[in-house]
Amino acid sequence: MSFNVLICDDSALARKMSKRCLPQNFASHVQFAENGQQAINKLSEQRFDLLLLDLTMPIMDGIQVLTELRMRNIDTMTIVISGDVQPEMQKRALSLGAMAFITKPIDAPRLENTLKQYGMF
Repeated sequence: MSFNVLICDDSALARKMSKRCLPQNFASHVQFAENGQQAINKLSEQRFDLLLLDLTMPIMDGIQVLTELRMRNIDTMTIVISGDVQPEMQKRALSLGAMAFITKPIDAPRLENTLKQYGMF
């Protein structure tokens, strides 16, 4: 099984790290968005099985993306990957439909375990 993945983070380094942490042969197609607005545009145009989403970004942040996904009925499994580890922010992201919250810096075992937990790997 191979998935279409969208990685949304304003940091080029974080986007590369997230891609590198995906399990081998997990994704058939990986695309990137530098902010939430780009992510929403891409998610409106094509189907992604998984969205790896940062919270703190210019133009449109991760909470706004989660809100917009819900409003537009765009169904994609979302894992938030963020340095903002405030419990309140984690609760908010999860209440808006994120399936999991992983703190930065991301590591491969943690991402893999999260994907296994939700039956994606």
